[in-house]
Amino acid sequence: MDVQGRDLSETVWTRLDRKAGAVIELTIRQLRHKISTWVVLALGTILMVLLLAFYVDSIREGFESIDNDGDSVDQDRDGYPLGQERKYGTSDWNGEEYPGSGTYVYEGEIDWNDENREISGNKTWEGVTLLDATWIDTDYKGGQWDYVIDWDDVTDCPDTRGELFVDWIPDFATACQLEDGTYATNGKFNAEGNITVPRDYFLSYGYVTGIFVVPKDPKEMYIDEDDIDWDGSAGSQGVDDDGDCLRTDWFTQFDDSGNQMWWEEPHRPDANGNGIQCDVIWVIDSRTGEVISISADSSEDEDPVDENYAGEASHRTFVIATGKIAFVLLLGLFLPLFLSLGLVRDETERGTLHYLLSKPIHRGEFILYRVLGYLAVVSVFVLALSLVMGLITSIIGPGESLLRVGDLPVWLGIAIATILVLAAYGSLFNTIGLLLPKYGVYLCIVIGVWEFAMGFTTLISPSSSIATLSVSHWGLQLIDSIVMVSWPDTLQFSQMSSAFGLATGLEWIWSPPVHTLNSSNAYLGILTSVTMLIGISVSMIGIGSAVFSKREIM
Repeated sequence: MDVQGRDLSETVWTRLDRKAGAVIELTIRQLRHKISTWVVLALGTILMVLLLAFYVDSIREGFESIDNDGDSVDQDRDGYPLGQERKYGTSDWNGEEYPGSGTYVYEGEIDWNDENREISGNKTWEGVTLLDATWIDTDYKGGQWDYVIDWDDVTDCPDTRGELFVDWIPDFATACQLEDGTYATNGKFNAEGNITVPRDYFLSYGYVTGIFVVPKDPKEMYIDEDDIDWDGSAGSQGVDDDGDCLRTDWFTQFDDSGNQMWWEEPHRPDANGNGIQCDVIWVIDSRTGEVISISADSSEDEDPVDENYAGEASHRTFVIATGKIAFVLLLGLFLPLFLSLGLVRDETERGTLHYLLSKPIHRGEFILYRVLGYLAVVSVFVLALSLVMGLITSIIGPGESLLRVGDLPVWLGIAIATILVLAAYGSLFNTIGLLLPKYGVYLCIVIGVWEFAMGFTTLISPSSSIATLSVSHWGLQLIDSIVMVSWPDTLQFSQMSSAFGLATGLEWIWSPPVHTLNSSNAYLGILTSVTMLIGISVSMIGIGSAVFSKREIM
């Protein structure tokens, strides 16, 4: 190139640079002096502070052990945990039935119209009675909804309700004591003595046989009792530490038809279908060495020690959820809605657009530089927020190192994904402001609702076809891909959370990237998502430029 050509080239680029710098600087200065800019940035900052406070609080409290398989509960309040009741085949919904409780044998009844209304003996009674007791089994108790009387709660019968058994009877599963020492009952109890059944009421009686004493297991025995047994290799793994998969010497109750009683848990010792009972199939990618799927039999490794896994998985869940929901969906939508909608429209309303376009600048360039000025403001804000969030969570997050260096690429990726989403929404909303100066804001709100819906659709079903018609889908997919690159073992943690019931939420907030051209390559997922987001931004700027170039400026 000769000297004249070089001078011409330098002159063109210099002028272009000056025009771009002037418009971008003007845009930044205008946004900086708008109250709405500071309000929306302040709200975004407050949101992140609240999220950090929540995270710090959860870290300070630690990770409490969770009963992942639910066998430590005692629904019928008989003192025996569900896991112990299962071993003996008893129901955890019936407080009268528990390990060693024996079998009730029905003997007879006094119906409402029988002539003989009195009976004596040491039996199990059930009904409305007048009891003259020589002995009462106060240890015989039932559950919350059973018909068993709790004798510790017996009070004196009231004398203000009228005639007993005519105007009133004791409440369900209760008894009260009369002045002569007898009891009015309405429930089930064990006692010895004389029983009188009032006219028009019913009593059944019998006895319990086969009673034996079974010490009550503490519920802590059924929390974290079946840890994950994995040696790091693929194939069949696992040990049934608590025996609830093999169920050797367990009792099972059947009804008269030979079917298991309704409370018996469906048992599938070979749920993964590999022909081996009570194991876990681990599938590992031979190329990357990462776990890609886990398939466990029922009740196998189902209650792991949460602190060994939940800390890291929960930390990643927080980071990913913050990136997806707080950054991409919330900041990604609200910042452009308030800051980009009027990039050109406001200049028209103020009457300054004619002055700006009187300079030697193409209208298409003007729109591009206005969008770049808006991006400069929001990008600095997003980068600063993500840096602060990344540093704080990396310092206080789980692990022995002072700083979780591996977290920083994820936070940087979240910032980049958010900026690309802001560019797409900013270009879209600015174009809508050009097309519909008066009513564009309403259309933008409708689009915002659509984007929110498609964002959560992507979280629930990443492969949804309709979600691909949204900006939020590609932003969330970009974060999924970035996480896969920065934390390659996230898939393993997600599979473990799903297979072993770890309450981390990771399997709900993160999924492997979908748009990888059937290669499962996260880098292709990044390339696809970035291309789509940039394509949306460029196309919206192009449409806006085409519309703006034909519009007469008054």
